[in-house]
Amino acid sequence: MSRHIVVVHRWRDRHARYEDYLDHRAHQVTYVTTRLARDSVPAAAAAAVVVPATDDTEAVWRAVTGLRARFGPPDRLLALNEGDLDTAAVIRERLRCAGQTPAALARFRDKLTMNQTVARAGVPVPRFADAPDERSVRAFADRHGLPVVVKPRRGTASRGVVRVESPADLPHLGALPPEPRLVQEYCPDDIVHIDGLWTGERLGPWRASRYVNTCVDFTQGQALGSVEIDDPRLLAELSEFTARVAGALSDEPWVFHLEAFVGASADGRPAIRFLEAGYRVGGAEIPFVWREVHGIDLMRAAADIQLGRTPDLPVPERWRTGGWLLVPSPVPAPCRVLAHDLPAPQDPAEAPYAVVVPAVGQVIPRVGGYEHVGARFRFRGDSSGEVEKAVLRTAAQFRLECAPETPAHTGGGRPACGLDR
Repeated sequence: MSRHIVVVHRWRDRHARYEDYLDHRAHQVTYVTTRLARDSVPAAAAAAVVVPATDDTEAVWRAVTGLRARFGPPDRLLALNEGDLDTAAVIRERLRCAGQTPAALARFRDKLTMNQTVARAGVPVPRFADAPDERSVRAFADRHGLPVVVKPRRGTASRGVVRVESPADLPHLGALPPEPRLVQEYCPDDIVHIDGLWTGERLGPWRASRYVNTCVDFTQGQALGSVEIDDPRLLAELSEFTARVAGALSDEPWVFHLEAFVGASADGRPAIRFLEAGYRVGGAEIPFVWREVHGIDLMRAAADIQLGRTPDLPVPERWRTGGWLLVPSPVPAPCRVLAHDLPAPQDPAEAPYAVVVPAVGQVIPRVGGYEHVGARFRFRGDSSGEVEKAVLRTAAQFRLECAPETPAHTGGGRPACGLDR
């Protein structure tokens, strides 16, 4: 029987292969998308409606209402980008169709609820509190000391994260746009991200990676890299930690992108503390690395869950090591690419296996997230050390020159930043 399925889609690249997840001939598969992403909608789509932004709930609702009039009430609503999860949940509730509602999503999107849920399960978490105003942050700092980190409770991609170093910084919080916020004690430990599938009972395939630089550094103009971890001792500790977190947040299947602090305890064992979790495939190049290096489509599992199916992913007998690098544009977007260059390495193993750089003359749009950046690189190798060497070499030698596209700015670009170690 033909079903009407609506897909909320914002990627220009092939982050998700919708044709592999849905039979577009057997079902009426319609899309709500953006101007930038319109060309990547499958040709077999029954219809595609363009909206200004897919996280604009009312614009998406109007688009879905029009599609419902043409194709009937949607049986399912599929939204795989984290920025669209809230909109999709609201619209499912309005349509009364199956799938995740705002209440079910809250623990994965509201960082206060998320931290409370994980802490109740006994997972180590940096001290935190609700931060509705400057007074609450000041009270938290008086109790626990400075520095502290203040961030939106529903932020993505490190948007709006502020580090408060001294009492003199506190009055600046009043200038931030009004929205619910969380305050946490600052943790100087390394940050890792852990990606994979929770079956509802145990871990399915998963990988842990160490950031090179941080997501906050990326918002400030630094390159951001990631290298998968191959240290068996650390992986054993991370496996136990990840299972505890994933099980605390849901007893049903979900695809996760977790972030955690990793330091050292007094006995020399890794000290792991929870940072945050996303109910989705990790961003940046993670879905591509999983498909191209490991032969696993995490997006398929995420789609299966939203479509009411049981996800079933293979586990490789032998894992290779993957990694990625993002280089921001050297001037704020929108900007036009004037030139770029990456000298060939002497050792072929140090070359990225995939490079995504806008063509000379192309405009890099001002769009949030990690897709529309200066350059994207993907790596694979037989060890973390090998991949990290390639990431660092690429970051140091890649050059990108851009010019501002807006009349208010003048002047040329500068070389893209390397990674700080």
